[in-house]
Amino acid sequence: MRDSPAPPRASEDWPNFVEAVHAIKFGRAGWPAELGLARLWYEPHLDRNHEDAITRRADLLQLEQIASGYPSRERFLTEMTLDPLDATSDQAGVPLLDEDYLNLSTIHSAKGQEWKSVFVLNVVDGCMPSDLGTGQAHEIEEERRLLYVAMTRAKDDLHLMVPQCFYTYGQNTMGDRHVYAARTRFIPNEILNLFQCTTWPIAATAAARTASQGPRVDVTARMRSMWR
Repeated sequence: MRDSPAPPRASEDWPNFVEAVHAIKFGRAGWPAELGLARLWYEPHLDRNHEDAITRRADLLQLEQIASGYPSRERFLTEMTLDPLDATSDQAGVPLLDEDYLNLSTIHSAKGQEWKSVFVLNVVDGCMPSDLGTGQAHEIEEERRLLYVAMTRAKDDLHLMVPQCFYTYGQNTMGDRHVYAARTRFIPNEILNLFQCTTWPIAATAAARTASQGPRVDVTARMRSMWR
C-alpha cells in the first residue's frame, strides 16, 4: 500500500491511513488498543462527513469499551451477534446451535466469510448504487463486485431482498411518504430465470375478506401516536 498511488480524494490522509493499517494488521499495538488506533484515525473525519459527529464519536468510544471485554479481535468479531428472538419474545425457544443466531455483517466485513444461508438486504439501485449514487464508471464497477461478494457468501441458500418501497425520514403526523425501489441493474431481466422469485400474495378484495372475530384495533391511530 505504501508503494501504491493514493486515491485522488485521499492523497493528504493516505500516509497516516497506511501506517494505521500496517500497525493493526501486524498487531503491533495489541488488542483492544488496535481498535483505538482505528478510532483515532477516523475521528478527525467525523465532523467533515457526518452531521451527527458527536453521536458517532460516542458510539465509537462505546464500541471500544465493549471490545475491551473480549480477549482477542477474533473473539470480538465472531461473538458480536444479534440475540435470537427469545430475548424479546416468548414465541421462540432458546437457541441450541451457533447457527440459530443471526449474524449481521456489512459486505466489506463479509469478505472471506461463508454462511449456510445469506439474506442480502436492499438489492436495489441506490443501495447497491446506480450511477446516481456513485457517479463514475470505476465506482459503479466496484459496487458490482461488492454485490458479487455478497452473493457468494452463501453456501446453501441465497436470498436477495428487493423491498417494494422505502419510507422517508421526517414523516409528518398524517403522512405516508415513500419512494418505490428498483431492482439493482446488476441483476437484469435476462437472468431472472435463474432465480426463484417470491412476492407478497395479492391482497383479497373487500368482498372476499371475512369479518374479524376479535376486537378491532385502530392501527392508523397507533402509528400516528408513534410519529408525534
